[in-house]
Amino acid sequence: MSTMSYIKFITRACSFALVLALTACNGSSTTGEESEAVEVIPEDIVEMRADQIKMANIQLGKIEARTLSGRLKVSGIVSVAPQHFATVCAPMGGFIKSTTLIAGSTVAKGQTLAVIENQEFIELQQSYLKAKNNYALAEEEYKRHSELYKEDVYSQKSMQQVTTEYKNLKAEVSALAQKLTIIGIDPTQLNENTIKSSFDLKSPIAGAVTKINVNIGRFVSPTDVLFEVVNSDKLLLELTLFEKDADKVVTGQKIAFFINNESEQHEAVVYQTAKSVDANKSYKVYANVTGTCKNVLPGMYVNAIIETSAAMSKALPSEAIVQFDDKNYIFTFDKNKEEDGKPFTEYRMIEVQVGLTDAGYTEVILPEGVDAQKLQVVTKGAYNLLSAKKNAGEMAC
Repeated sequence: MSTMSYIKFITRACSFALVLALTACNGSSTTGEESEAVEVIPEDIVEMRADQIKMANIQLGKIEARTLSGRLKVSGIVSVAPQHFATVCAPMGGFIKSTTLIAGSTVAKGQTLAVIENQEFIELQQSYLKAKNNYALAEEEYKRHSELYKEDVYSQKSMQQVTTEYKNLKAEVSALAQKLTIIGIDPTQLNENTIKSSFDLKSPIAGAVTKINVNIGRFVSPTDVLFEVVNSDKLLLELTLFEKDADKVVTGQKIAFFINNESEQHEAVVYQTAKSVDANKSYKVYANVTGTCKNVLPGMYVNAIIETSAAMSKALPSEAIVQFDDKNYIFTFDKNKEEDGKPFTEYRMIEVQVGLTDAGYTEVILPEGVDAQKLQVVTKGAYNLLSAKKNAGEMAC
């Protein structure tokens, strides 16, 4: 309800409550010696006379079956898929030799983020070249002894020793080559003249650098997070819905969303819905952000509107549904009665759940066991009944 509508409702309700109080008090007089039994009215009942009903402009109607296509207002956060978010660490520890980046810098896949220096890099390259040379020699020995073994010149035991040495060196060379590859050194290009004391730490994806935890001269270990890189061209929304709305969202539906209370509208498309409901009875929906949104970043809070498809629903005019203490209610005709020769009508207050709203009508979900066909619902004047209910204590004379 808008602020202006709320003010109008309060003004109207207060005026009605005042008049209702005055009319309720007129004609009721007792002496100090007289005492009458006071009827106890149930909490969910509002009792009104014919003149009060007319003054409140109360009209009755039925719950209708209508085709509603509405909007779901939901909230969530901006996120990215795991393959578009990278946490960058140094495979081996070392000292930061140089970096030219600041938070917000754009980087390409494979671009150098920082140069890391460590004496252990030199020793690793040295070990690789030494193992490679020993392997080359062992391979020649293996081939030579294999020929001699075939001619029964070499013993089986000696052949086994040569074979074991050859395979051990082969495994060592392969393992050291993998270590060099991890730190960005191509083992096929390494020789005695290309040994270096540093290596380039490169970005595994293209995107923007959102976090930097380095400075020149700082020593870092393999477990330290040095950079975070996010590909903001591949953003997604993680939206939270109520359990009752789970069946209203399907893959391919369009979403309009807003950030930071801005008026600029952004768009997304649902690509996946959760397969289960969380412990707090919420339901997750995931959507791909379409187009380029320069001011939308991961972690931002969003308000979103999901366009839902048309469906047949039980509905009432929206003005028939009132809100009180963050809950939704309708009033229904309960019964006519007579007290002291005066006719009264009782209306019952029923809590309901609401769904889609379209063209002035709102979907209502009744409590279990309530038959919609038997209800006569207050379609006009519901807020006046709510006002009378809330002010019942003040209207007692």
